[in-house]
Amino acid sequence: MTDPQIAVFMLGIFILTIMLGFPIAFTLVAMGIAFGYYAYFDAERMQSIFDNRIFDLLVNQTYSVMANDVLTAVPLFLFMGYIVERSNIVDRLFATLHIATRRLPGSMAIAALATCSLFATATGIIGAVVTLMGLLAFPSMLKAKYNTSFAAGVICAGGCLGILIPPSIMLIVYAATSNVSVVRLYAGAIIPGFMLAGLYILYVIGRAWLNPSIAPKLKDEDVGDYSFLQVLWMMATSFFPLAFLILSVLGAILFGLATPSEAASMGALGGLLLAAAYRALTWDRLKESVYLTVRTSAMVCWLFVGSWTFSSVFSYLGGHDIIKDWVLAMDLSPVMFLILAQLIIFMLGWPLEWSEIIIIFVPIFLPMLPIFGIDPLFFGVLVALNLQTSFLTPPMAMAAYYLKGVAPPHVQLVDIFKGVLPFLSMVFLAMGLLYVFPEIALWLPEKVYGK
Repeated sequence: MTDPQIAVFMLGIFILTIMLGFPIAFTLVAMGIAFGYYAYFDAERMQSIFDNRIFDLLVNQTYSVMANDVLTAVPLFLFMGYIVERSNIVDRLFATLHIATRRLPGSMAIAALATCSLFATATGIIGAVVTLMGLLAFPSMLKAKYNTSFAAGVICAGGCLGILIPPSIMLIVYAATSNVSVVRLYAGAIIPGFMLAGLYILYVIGRAWLNPSIAPKLKDEDVGDYSFLQVLWMMATSFFPLAFLILSVLGAILFGLATPSEAASMGALGGLLLAAAYRALTWDRLKESVYLTVRTSAMVCWLFVGSWTFSSVFSYLGGHDIIKDWVLAMDLSPVMFLILAQLIIFMLGWPLEWSEIIIIFVPIFLPMLPIFGIDPLFFGVLVALNLQTSFLTPPMAMAAYYLKGVAPPHVQLVDIFKGVLPFLSMVFLAMGLLYVFPEIALWLPEKVYGK
């Protein structure tokens, strides 16, 4: 076999092993070392068993990940999210938004989506948002006689918004992978993120207005008759503090007042102060938040170490050249290349998490973007939109499984799948709009920072 054929064989073996359930980060490291040992082996030098450049490569890649300033923001944002999640802010937020929107069709679903959008923005952790909202909002909607599938779709779709709306952990990881500025990437994702959230809310209002039986309007005695001042006070003590924290962090990044790492530090401190203000900052919650932050950060960093080692060996053997030549041989237009790339990422979203897709497979497409004249920032926002589908597309819709894990026993997985499909169509609509009007993602970064 030639070296490029071995590279393709290496990629095929990797896909097979992760489908069998092996830990992805350490599978990448093991395969990188195994195939790298072959790639860098020099038989003429009569080298010893440990005298191989693959070990130097692994050490250097590990150091590069540890020294990457962009990745410093990851554990800080994660800590902010975990401490906010455990400080009982979300239940107050949901109750307040439900009261504020009680006159609208599907008010409880709108409140759930708005809560998911804000909370997902603070955490960026899909499983945490879907699980918490599944425990908090989903039972309330079922008790209010909401259609089971409709309510499930709201929770799953809303919980996935955190990987798109800044300050998203996924965008930080993409920035570190593609060398795109995090600041410009955040600016590019703001409008598409809230566009998708707006499409979700419009769908909920329209569906509840056309078919009130799926989202019955609550009576005043069920919700309570609140004056405007009461609602304003509730918003001031639940919605505004969290919104102010997120907007402060995001604004500091976008306006150049702080680097992403500095802004993330401010967000982590703000999360602690917010938890203390709500009298929810206990030693157990703090310890659990730190533990979860360390565990998730370690997973991300080891994925980087493994994927960069794997990718280096894959490229050295000629794997990237084979894929590049195969794509170029199709003589695709830029639009067709985008569709092909997004279709591959869409299919990879079934067996893989977003982190593996961004760190392992997206770099395969990045060197081809200049050939087709595609802005890597635009490509990144499009990928972030596409990755919403990886959590919502049956049969491997992870958001549905997260919700099923905390849903009442009578809620079947097929009911959840039926509920997410309309929201999945909203994602495809948003992707279509972004294809036709790239300015949705490019206008704000160019307006603020120039071309």
